[in-house]
Amino acid sequence: MMDFGPLVSKKQDRFRELEVLVAAPDLYNDPKRAREILREHTRLKELLALWDALLKTRTELSAAQELATGTDAEMAEMAQAELPELETRLSTLEKDVQLALLPPDPNEDRDAIVEIRAGTGGDEAALFAADLARMYARYAEVAGLKIEPLEQSMNELGGLREMIFKATGEGVFRKLRYESGVHRVQRVPATEAQGRIHTSTATVAVLPEAEEVDFELKADDLRIEVCRAGGPGGQGVNTTDSAVQVMHLPTGMIVRCQDGRSQQKNKEKALQILRSRLLEQKQRDEAEKYAAQRKNMVGTGGREEKIRTYNFPQNRVTDHRIGLTLYNLDRFMEGEITEMITSLQAADMQDRLEAAKLGSNG
Repeated sequence: MMDFGPLVSKKQDRFRELEVLVAAPDLYNDPKRAREILREHTRLKELLALWDALLKTRTELSAAQELATGTDAEMAEMAQAELPELETRLSTLEKDVQLALLPPDPNEDRDAIVEIRAGTGGDEAALFAADLARMYARYAEVAGLKIEPLEQSMNELGGLREMIFKATGEGVFRKLRYESGVHRVQRVPATEAQGRIHTSTATVAVLPEAEEVDFELKADDLRIEVCRAGGPGGQGVNTTDSAVQVMHLPTGMIVRCQDGRSQQKNKEKALQILRSRLLEQKQRDEAEKYAAQRKNMVGTGGREEKIRTYNFPQNRVTDHRIGLTLYNLDRFMEGEITEMITSLQAADMQDRLEAAKLGSNG
C-alpha cells in the first residue's frame, strides 16, 4: 500500500493558500480565475475529508485488531465481528484517496459541444440520430443540464441529418465525454414492410467547449461567407441571407450555421463550434503522442470507434468498451443513462489509476 502522507501534506498546504484566496474581497474581479480557484478549493476539500475519514478508520481498525486478540473474550468476539466491515471501509477509502490525488482532467468541468450525425442506414439512421438527440435532452432534464441548439438539419421524415448543441451545467463534459463514437441500432424500421431487423448507425462527437483564451481565431485565417439558408419546406423556413459558413484556412475545417434567425448569431455559433473543434483536434494530436505510453481502455471514444449497440427487439443496450449490457433500452432512450455513464467513469478512473502506477500498489 502506498504512503499518501507526503502527497496529502502538500495538498493541505495548497488548501490553506486557497482558503486565503477564496476569502479575498477581490476574488470575483477575474471571474475565470475565481471559477478555477473555487473548483480547486472544492476538490481539495473533498480530498482532505476523505483523508480524515481514512485516518479515523485506520485508528478504529488498529484498535479493533488489538481488542480481537485481547484476553477479554466477549470484547474480542465483538471486535472480531467488526473487522471485516472496517477492512472493507479502509480499502474503499484508500482507493477514493488515490482517485482524488489523480491530477484532474483540465476539460472535465467545461461545458460541452455535442454533434450528432446520421451514419449508415439512410432514413432509418436519421431517425435514430433524432432518437439519440431526444435521449440526451431527456437526460439533461434529469441531470440538471441546460441544452442550447446551435445547428440542426432534418430530413422529410423528421429524422436528423445533423444536430449540434451546447450543454451547460455542473461537470457536463465529465458526464457526456464517453458518448463520443459510433452508436449502432438494430431494430425494425417504421419504413420496413417485411418486419426485418435493420442495422444503422449514428455518430456522436462530444467536444470540450473552447473559450476564446484557448484558441484565438485570427481574422486572416478565416473565410466567412453569407448565404441563403436552405432546408425542408414549412412555415419556419428561413429564406433570408442569414446562413453563415466559416472556413478555417490553415486546416480547411468548415462550419455552417443557418439555424438562428440572425446573421450575427449564426456567425457567433459557427465560431464557437469551430473553436471547440480546433481545440479537440489539438488535444487529440497531443493525446496521440502519449498513446504508446498509455493504452486508454475507455478514453473519449474515437469518432470511428463503434462504442454501443442499441438492440430494440431484445430491449438491450451494450457498451462494447466495458462489456456492460443493460436490459432497459426503453427507459434508456427516455434519458435514464446515468448507470451507463457512472460505469464508464469508474472504468476510466481505474484505467487512469493503473496508468499513474498507483493501482498496482493499492
